[in-house]
Amino acid sequence: MVATSPAAPAPPGVPAPSPGPVRVAQTWLHRTVWARLAALLALPLTWLVLIYLVPLALLFVTALWSTDSFTGLVVRELTFENYRDIFTEPAFLLTVLRTVVVAATVTVLCALIALPMGFFMSRVASPRWRPLLLALVLTPLWAAYLVKVYAWRTILSPSGPAADVLGWFGLSAPGYGLGAVVLVLTYLWLPYMVLPVHTALSAMPESLVDAAADLGARPWRTFRDVMLPVIWPALVAGSIFTFSLSLGDYITVQLVGGTRQMLGNVVYQNFSVNLPFAAAMATLPVVVMVGYLLAVRRTGALENL
Repeated sequence: MVATSPAAPAPPGVPAPSPGPVRVAQTWLHRTVWARLAALLALPLTWLVLIYLVPLALLFVTALWSTDSFTGLVVRELTFENYRDIFTEPAFLLTVLRTVVVAATVTVLCALIALPMGFFMSRVASPRWRPLLLALVLTPLWAAYLVKVYAWRTILSPSGPAADVLGWFGLSAPGYGLGAVVLVLTYLWLPYMVLPVHTALSAMPESLVDAAADLGARPWRTFRDVMLPVIWPALVAGSIFTFSLSLGDYITVQLVGGTRQMLGNVVYQNFSVNLPFAAAMATLPVVVMVGYLLAVRRTGALENL
């Protein structure tokens, strides 16, 4: 390769060539911090606005429209009739309450199961087996959602394996209903709770537990005063996933819920019949999640995530 000599400086008295537009733009960006930041965030912010914020705004606007009872067409006039129907009809109020209770129950069950699992994986199991145990916890996420739900539908059916096993003990089959919904949703979203709990416990220094034991703390007090404050942000992070995913689920309820309904089912059933009412129902999980995040934020747990 032949080396090239640097360009010779301009002779005295001859004006230097003016920089090109690319060079000018580079110089301006180098001197302007806010311009570099805007260029860096322009693409992700545009994606966020177009894919999330705009559809969400359209959802709230659609919820304020109505449907002509005769033609079935959407009437684009602002009205609170849909929300009035939701909050004055006992059946819809019961559906909203049922959905929140199921989501909260699934979240609590996932936390109760994830705590001993995470403790065993991070503190009790041999370091040699910990990656395998973590892989086994995450393996169900590799299977398709519908495959897992249909598998549970087969297991919980009146003639399924669960009925055969319970029959040996003189018990009847669980069948379909809210209990089946809670069971299946807990199975589906449990990895989202186990993973952050396991990560938090793995990162906790062993000296904290040893110091509590040296000071005479019993196991329960060690867990309450030493371990729980450390893993609390992880529980909050996991609960956001389990609560929100359970709140908006409708396929599981459709397949194993029997005659019970949740918000997702009502939205699905009214989507093609009464779009504004379905949009109004769809905004309720958004409002519930915003309230949940605000309540969690006041505890300070999100600041440590």
